[in-house]
Amino acid sequence: MQTSSTPPPAAQAELFVDHTVDSAPPDARRTILATRERLGYLPSAVARMASSPQLLNTFLRSSAAFEATSLDPVAQEVLIMTIAVRNRCQVCVAMHTAALARHGADEVARALRIGAPLVDPRLQAIRRFTEHAMDDPAAVQGATLAEFLGHGFTPRHALEVVLGIGVYTMSTLANRMTGAPLDEPLRRFAWDERIA
Repeated sequence: MQTSSTPPPAAQAELFVDHTVDSAPPDARRTILATRERLGYLPSAVARMASSPQLLNTFLRSSAAFEATSLDPVAQEVLIMTIAVRNRCQVCVAMHTAALARHGADEVARALRIGAPLVDPRLQAIRRFTEHAMDDPAAVQGATLAEFLGHGFTPRHALEVVLGIGVYTMSTLANRMTGAPLDEPLRRFAWDERIA
């Protein structure tokens, strides 16, 4: 619910600028340069998150830590997409649809985007475990945890799901708050949540 003191979404987005190396706070400049070199462009989400170097740097370090977990890459992407769809983050849905496409998992991405069950029971298990953990922290115990472990996951994987939820809650909420637009390289993966 919007109150009279809350700016409308368009005005709120104007509060967060697309920083460049020159305009960003000093503690964010190295990160901006490294991101631009790695991707070939500076994503708006990174440029806007740079207003808080602590958030930007923590997110990127934490994201790298999550990528280094023992969860396989497609399982990682299922977790991220589950959070992105739940939090209605257009940027993250597009970015991780592209990532799933690179892994040859287009059907997985399609199902996640429209809220359909995943055909692979193991991937559906990580999706359900992620959803339960986000909905009710008590769900990371008991029958829900047992069901997750029953699909070949381990206690280590369960803790890595917690890490993933923390990391991608940060980015999805920041992207929504800053009104980060979809960059040109991701436009073909745009998501219309109204048809999900």
